[in-house]
Amino acid sequence: MFEINFNEQQLLIQKTVRDFSENEIKPVVIKFDEAEEFPLEIFTKLGEMGFLGILVPEKYGGSELGYVDYAMIVEEIAKVDPSIALSVAAHNGLCTNHILLFGNEKQKEKYLPDLATGRKIGIWGLTEPTSGSDAGSLLTTAEKRGNKYYLNGSKSFATHGTVGQTAVIMAKIDKEKGKHGISAFIVEKTFPGFIVGKKENKLGCRACETTQLAFENCEIPEENLLGAEGEGFINSLKVLEGGRISIAAMALGIAEGACEACVKYSKERKQFGKFLSEFQATQFKLADMKTAIEAARLLLYRAASAKDEGKDINLIASQAKLFASEAAVKITNEAIQIHGGYGFIKEFPVEKFYRDVKLTTIGEGTSEIQRIVIAKSLLESL
Repeated sequence: MFEINFNEQQLLIQKTVRDFSENEIKPVVIKFDEAEEFPLEIFTKLGEMGFLGILVPEKYGGSELGYVDYAMIVEEIAKVDPSIALSVAAHNGLCTNHILLFGNEKQKEKYLPDLATGRKIGIWGLTEPTSGSDAGSLLTTAEKRGNKYYLNGSKSFATHGTVGQTAVIMAKIDKEKGKHGISAFIVEKTFPGFIVGKKENKLGCRACETTQLAFENCEIPEENLLGAEGEGFINSLKVLEGGRISIAAMALGIAEGACEACVKYSKERKQFGKFLSEFQATQFKLADMKTAIEAARLLLYRAASAKDEGKDINLIASQAKLFASEAAVKITNEAIQIHGGYGFIKEFPVEKFYRDVKLTTIGEGTSEIQRIVIAKSLLESL
C-alpha cells in the first residue's frame, strides 16, 4: 500500500513555503491578478530561497531536491495563489528541466546557474497557433547555414515570454520526417530575430504571463542545439511527463485552498438561524471535497515518488493529472455554490480559484490527452 510520509527536511520545506505564501504572497494576490502583473520581486525571493532550481544539482546552483519536494512546494503555493504556483512549475519543470535532462555539460554550466537562482527566468516554446495537442505538427523551422541555425515561425501560450530571458524552443529541421524532424534549441532573448509578441488577456492565472513569440531568421549558434537533431519532440514528451506532476500538484493546492475557504465561510455564515456548516447539504459537499482531495493527493505523491525512484511514470502521471485537475474543477464549482452570491465577488478567494483552476485541465496535456495515454496503456496491457 502506498503511503505519504514526508521526512523531517520535507516538513521543514513545507512549513517554509506555507509561511512564505501566507505572509508574502497572500496580501498581494488580488493586486497582481487585477493588474495582470508578474510578481517579479516575489519570484526573485523564491529564487533566493532555492525554489527555482528545485531539481537542479547543487553544483549548478540548484537545491538538488526530488519530485516529491517539487510537488509539495507547488501545492503549498497554489493554496494561496495558483498564478505564482504555475510560474514556479513552468520555470522549474519546462525550460530549466529540459536543459537539465538533455543539455550537455557546457550548456548546463552556462545556463542552469542563472535559472536555478532566479537571476534569469525560463521560457519554453512548443505550442503554436495551429498546433496544440497535435504538437508534432508544429510549423516553426530551423535551417542550418554554416555554424548557425536560423529559426522562423511563431509560438503561442509561452509562459514568461515577456519577463523571461532564456528560452527552449522546438523547431523542425527536416519537414519530411514530421515529429522526428523536430529539434530543441536554447534561445536567448538577445539573439537577433527573437520577437516578443502580444501578452494574452486571460481568464485565470493572470499574474503568470502568457505571451506570443515570433522568430524571423533568429540566429542561434550551433552549440545551442539542445540534445541531438530530431530528438526534440521525444525529449519534450519526457519533459511534459514530469510537468504533469507539477500541474497535478497545482490542482491539488487549488482544491485544498477552496475547501479550506468553504469550511471557514460555512462556520461564519448564518441562514435560517443556523450556520451553513450545520446544514447536511453543506456537510455532504465538504465531505465529497475532502474525499476527492485525499484521492488526488495519493495519486499525485505516488507519481512523484515513482519519478524519484526512476520508475516509468507515463501512466501514473497522466492518472494523477487527470484526476486532480478534474476533481479541482468540481471542487471550486461547489465552493462557489457554498458561498452563494459572495462566491461571485473577488474579495472572496474562491472566485479566483474558480477562474484559475481550469488551466489545470489544459496545460501539460489536456484531460483528453491524458485519457488517451491511460486508455492506450490499459488496452496494451491486456
